[in-house]
Amino acid sequence: MKRDWCVTTTIRTGKSKLGYFNKEGEFVCDYPSFLPQQPSLTNIQALEETTVYTISHANMQLFYQQVEHGERFGRLAIEYVFVNVINQITSLYNDPAELRYQQFLSRFQDIGQRIPQYYIASYIGILL
Repeated sequence: MKRDWCVTTTIRTGKSKLGYFNKEGEFVCDYPSFLPQQPSLTNIQALEETTVYTISHANMQLFYQQVEHGERFGRLAIEYVFVNVINQITSLYNDPAELRYQQFLSRFQDIGQRIPQYYIASYIGILL
């Protein structure tokens, strides 16, 4: 993908909460939906004009089977996602909002001034 993204998870009450930001060049996927091929509870929204590359589940399986080191590529990609999600959850439980904000600015240096602040507030767990 090219450009920055956010992932907005729609909660069953109808309220939306921002769950994750992705930077240019990162994979964006609703893995809990894509991997088992289940309906999604997540909307993926581009915050800027974006070029998106997609792959179907069937083609991903072919990639794993037919490309040398394809399965290793997939494993490394999901490990990266897993570690980032666990770190984000741990931070939400343990770190004060100010530290989460500083971590956001450190990881997403170039996006902070280009998006509405309520996206950032939602991401770091501050309810407005």
